Amino acid sequence: MNNKERLDLAHWASRIAKQHGASDTAISISRSRSVAVEVRQQRIETIRESTTNSLSLQVYRDSKFSGHSTNNLNKNDLERFIREAVEATRYLAADPDRALPDPDLYPGDMSKDLGLFDPAHASLTPEQRVENAMHTEQLLQECRGEILSASASFNDNLSEGVRLHSNGFVGETSSTSFSTGASLTIMDKGSRPAGGFRAGNRFLKNLPLPWEVSQKAIFDTMRQIGQASIASGRYTMLIDNRVASSMISRLIQPMSGRSIQQKTSFLLDMIDKQIASELLTIIDDPTIVGGMASRHFDSEGIASAKRVLIDKGVLKTYLIDNYYGRKLQVKPNGGSTSNLIMGLGNRSQQQIIADTRKGILITSFNGGNSNQTTGDFSFGISGQLIENGKITRAVNEMNISGNFKNLWNQLIETGNDPYPYSSSQTPTLAFRDVDFSGS
Repeated sequence: MNNKERLDLAHWASRIAKQHGASDTAISISRSRSVAVEVRQQRIETIRESTTNSLSLQVYRDSKFSGHSTNNLNKNDLERFIREAVEATRYLAADPDRALPDPDLYPGDMSKDLGLFDPAHASLTPEQRVENAMHTEQLLQECRGEILSASASFNDNLSEGVRLHSNGFVGETSSTSFSTGASLTIMDKGSRPAGGFRAGNRFLKNLPLPWEVSQKAIFDTMRQIGQASIASGRYTMLIDNRVASSMISRLIQPMSGRSIQQKTSFLLDMIDKQIASELLTIIDDPTIVGGMASRHFDSEGIASAKRVLIDKGVLKTYLIDNYYGRKLQVKPNGGSTSNLIMGLGNRSQQQIIADTRKGILITSFNGGNSNQTTGDFSFGISGQLIENGKITRAVNEMNISGNFKNLWNQLIETGNDPYPYSSSQTPTLAFRDVDFSGS
């Protein structure tokens, strides 16, 4: 089934739903094919292929709403599925804010090619997938030390689909993605340092080659040799660009319309106010060609557009979806982010380290929690101790704690090294005087 056939089916399903009493509908029909290969000790440990066809139906009936999904696209079965879905909606409580987005919010022009589909996917063979993973895992054997476990993987996905709203929205999607990775565990005087590296891209040719993946995985593992907890205290905190997105996501969550409407956000009533250091700028840009999260529209059909979330530390907008926009009586702008781009500094991570007298470079977050209402947080971390501009040892079993209202004002530098293999292109981040608890 191609997208034209899916669109015809969506129109048919919408008509059937209205015949049985639906006021409006939103219908998505999609197909996704994923292949995953994992290799360990030069043996294929996993080859997994899955193809999923699905129809998602959202029913609006007399200010009532329900969502349904099925993998059965046979029309005879679908008609009963749709009829029962519409009937079930009749028994729900009414909510006047449950409605499709205003058609003015839908994109007017979706002609720009966002570069989400790689034609090379069609010629990718099972042998090539296995060879990539085999080669990467073989190169892991160059690691110095006693290897306890080494594995490599290669994954790819092809997705295509349509979305149709009964009040006028029609959208199509077609995309590919590829990822490659490696993980390694070694023996170190009774401990077992484990590291790895993973990268993703829309285009096969832009993935890092096996030698680069393996070398980065080896480096990540070897730098954890001798890891131990160190004395508690206040340190300059550097966060590696690969894991900095974890902290950014904790700042994005309280910006949601749901959090604002329910008053469970420490960013409540903070629009156009300073919430962070002037060094913090975050832009949501869905228009990047080849971006891992680029799109013309979001999951509600609302047009995606480049927007500034935080400008030199000043909060500029909340993330408002259609439902909470109606509740807050503000215009929706999309309740989710796409590609996150940060303002960059002028120095590399190595240069920032060289100017750090007493600090810790965080390379992994190991659990923890944060409270988006108060901003309080506590996270377990692993990383590297920095003394007088040099990395001197590996650290783990330590925690950082504080409050995001203070932490983001402690940001003293952003690196010039955005991580390129993710939708969150975060650089190295440096913060002053962060509380670490250890031994």
